[in-house]
Amino acid sequence: MKDLKTWIWLLAFGSLWGIMEVVGGEAFFKNNVPRSSVWLSAWAFFILGVARGVFDKPGSSSLIGATAALFKLVNAPPYFCHLLGIFFIGTVFDITATLWLKNEKKYSWRTTLAGIVSAYGGYALFAVFITYVFRYGPWVEGGTPRVLNHIFVGGSLAALAAIVLIPLGLRVGTSRGVASGRNPRWATAGAVVALIVLWTLGRVIG
Repeated sequence: MKDLKTWIWLLAFGSLWGIMEVVGGEAFFKNNVPRSSVWLSAWAFFILGVARGVFDKPGSSSLIGATAALFKLVNAPPYFCHLLGIFFIGTVFDITATLWLKNEKKYSWRTTLAGIVSAYGGYALFAVFITYVFRYGPWVEGGTPRVLNHIFVGGSLAALAAIVLIPLGLRVGTSRGVASGRNPRWATAGAVVALIVLWTLGRVIG
């Protein structure tokens, strides 16, 4: 039963990330918002921080990222590059959180390091793979200048956001009552309702 509750919460966190990718991503790209990926990454880092505060387990962040990617795949046009970006953010954060954020509850050099490595690592892996491995048209055309711009300009902005939002998320996640407060059954029931609402919204909006 405990494992079921954990799965429900991880799926809920992934869906919270996914709904921003669907709703916010569509709005950002349609209105040509500068550095749209940075705004989406900022939300991702906050959600990942909250979730890691609640479930401090290796692999949990990767599962959340996979859920967010699935949410976007099901509820929005299947842009492969977006799914790849979500995958790398979730996976790299999972590694950094496992290395440096064990039992971490507040801002420290560890949260700063995790934020920097997660942002630059996720952005670098995405840019390299999408351009040189998968050879996605627009990125191949942009070439090395686009890759470097994404890593060092976009990645730097995402790192600044991560430095602030990861510890904020951890504080929220470790606070009393998020997933296991006085009424854990009601909290889990709320997560189930959130899942239903988020996926319904995703289908309606997407």
